[in-house]
Amino acid sequence: MEHLLKLSSLTPDEIIHILDVADEYKRLHKAGTDPKDLQGKAIALMFGKHSTRTRTSLEVGIYQMGGLGTYLSAADMQIARGEPIQDTARVLGRYYDAIVYRTFKQSDVDALARYSGVPVVSGMTDYAHPLQVLTDLMTVREYKGKLAGLKAGFVGDGYNMANSLMIICSKLGVDVAIATPAAYAPQETYVSWAKENAKAAGSTVTITTDIAEALRGADAVYTDVWASMGMEAETEKRARDFADYQVNSAVLKLAKPDAIFLHCLPAHRGSEVTDEVMDGPQSVVFDEAENRLHAQKAVMVAVM
Repeated sequence: MEHLLKLSSLTPDEIIHILDVADEYKRLHKAGTDPKDLQGKAIALMFGKHSTRTRTSLEVGIYQMGGLGTYLSAADMQIARGEPIQDTARVLGRYYDAIVYRTFKQSDVDALARYSGVPVVSGMTDYAHPLQVLTDLMTVREYKGKLAGLKAGFVGDGYNMANSLMIICSKLGVDVAIATPAAYAPQETYVSWAKENAKAAGSTVTITTDIAEALRGADAVYTDVWASMGMEAETEKRARDFADYQVNSAVLKLAKPDAIFLHCLPAHRGSEVTDEVMDGPQSVVFDEAENRLHAQKAVMVAVM
């Protein structure tokens, strides 16, 4: 594939191929035999948003595969001082073999891909977080042995993680249900698109305000922070609006007894999730975080 800007551009076969390669890279890493599939490759890591997991997992993964990853924070980039995105793109495209861009506007990632002349991967935008949900589906398959026919239940803000989960599940025959206050539901355009895909894949997409409906029969339970980066001014209001949307032990019991719990991290313990769930036997959040390393390796190799 040429770029990974949004999951809607990938076919189900391409998604499964990435997951299969990620599984193999994880197996080889555990065996101490990381292949050098990025040998001699240089990748720019442009971060307009703060990051722990995305940045470090990319840096380490590229290193393990024999490549060079250069981290560029917002303070390092002239974009913050007014340089047009197309100028930055044209310059970096002459230095690097690929670019990962984590920023706010999806249109900026799209523009970078249009002008850079090299593969561009979205490291996250306000619209979507494709690297994270590929990791999540890798983790679910690792624990459940399959994807098609499962149900994922998401509790929280209908924002970028909900969008991405809805889109990837709809392509792979996974039922997905999102429980969120009505004012925070995903945009109808994305919901309609996902429902059309789900129909073709034999699965369903449900948007509801009812947590019990979303988690009934769920094999995987997912949540995310109530106020994402850039929403700091709304923190107190969102805490009130989402007060009834916390994943705690009682809420987790609404899903299947063997359901796993996922969170993209960082988690605000005591807000969207409790300690007993984060640290409980159904939580796979740290295996999920580890899998970022390998899912992202698979993506980087796929676009090279």
